[in-house]
Amino acid sequence: MISRPVSLAEHRENAARAALRHFGRAPSFWAAAPGRVNLIGEHTDYNEGFVLPVAIDRHVVIGATPRADRLVRLYALDFDEGVAFSLDDIIYSQESRWSNYIRGVAWALQEAGYRLRGMDAVLTSDVPIASGLSSSAAVEVATAYAFQVLSGLDLDGVQRALLCQKAENQFVGMNCGIMDQYIISLGKRGHALLIDCRSLEYDLVPIPSGCSLVICNTRKKRGLVDSEYNARRQECERGAALLGVRALRDATPSLLEERAASLDPITLKRCRHVITENARTLEAVSALKEGNLGRVGELMNASHRSLRDDYEVSCRELDVMVEAAWKQGGVWGARMTGAGFGGCTINLVAEEAALDVAEAIGEEYQRVIGIAPEIYICQAEDGVSAIEG
Repeated sequence: MISRPVSLAEHRENAARAALRHFGRAPSFWAAAPGRVNLIGEHTDYNEGFVLPVAIDRHVVIGATPRADRLVRLYALDFDEGVAFSLDDIIYSQESRWSNYIRGVAWALQEAGYRLRGMDAVLTSDVPIASGLSSSAAVEVATAYAFQVLSGLDLDGVQRALLCQKAENQFVGMNCGIMDQYIISLGKRGHALLIDCRSLEYDLVPIPSGCSLVICNTRKKRGLVDSEYNARRQECERGAALLGVRALRDATPSLLEERAASLDPITLKRCRHVITENARTLEAVSALKEGNLGRVGELMNASHRSLRDDYEVSCRELDVMVEAAWKQGGVWGARMTGAGFGGCTINLVAEEAALDVAEAIGEEYQRVIGIAPEIYICQAEDGVSAIEG
């Protein structure tokens, strides 16, 4: 039930053995890219608002060796599957879809004018797949970093993040925002990252010591996400037009109150969530800088209620998990995180209470829902980096 992280040393050892088996040589360079969780600021990104993600200590690790030609050979240790492609002929793979995140990054880098060297690369990961913790973005950013080092590219963290987003949008075909690639590319241990989704400016925000991030995976398949996500975007766009603003980021609570009578009840609720969530996110940044974890927790709790009642993207499983956390001592705040209708909750917990809280939430969830959740006790981690040693 409680899933512990794999150390970078263990990742490296496992990948090195696999590289020797499959390529006949050990990697010369190692990149580690973390997963991420969003502390607060949900469904604000496509409304040009604010988000506050954190990189977590679960990683995608790539061990790579440059080649003299233009061939990229890949081996995914966790899938026990190898593929290869030429940098001169990058096409989408229907058979090995995991490889499209690597292919897409190579495509995006070359589209931007960078000259790449081929490589032999082994991938392994303990970022959970399909749980909303951005395993795909971690693969992309780790890949970009490996190409950057092996090919000697002059590429900063923002450029790297934007090219990885382009790979996912235009090659893989997922219309993601910038949050995942930004935090994985630019994150810093002990900090969250405030991202302005309009200007793409960012600010590292220190997280006070003495707390843990307990992430609880409902293990519920999120079947409604795509259709409801599109519906919410349309509702927000309609609300912004009726309020006379470019995006809901520009609307204030007073404007919403003034124009409330002109909005239908559904649009009013959607607008209220986004407008108040942006305000909560900025207030959470101030509270973190002041070391006021109690206030951050209150804002997280209010965020969940807003997502449940106004934005209507929660579900029974998420609500049961959050309400179980609210009963526990040592929990400052708890909320659903991600698109909704399943996925994970994020809990801000006193470090010394984290294990007890995780076990109590897991037991309550299993008793009520009948499924054993996966729970990860995490700390705020650095963004993508080389593994030394």
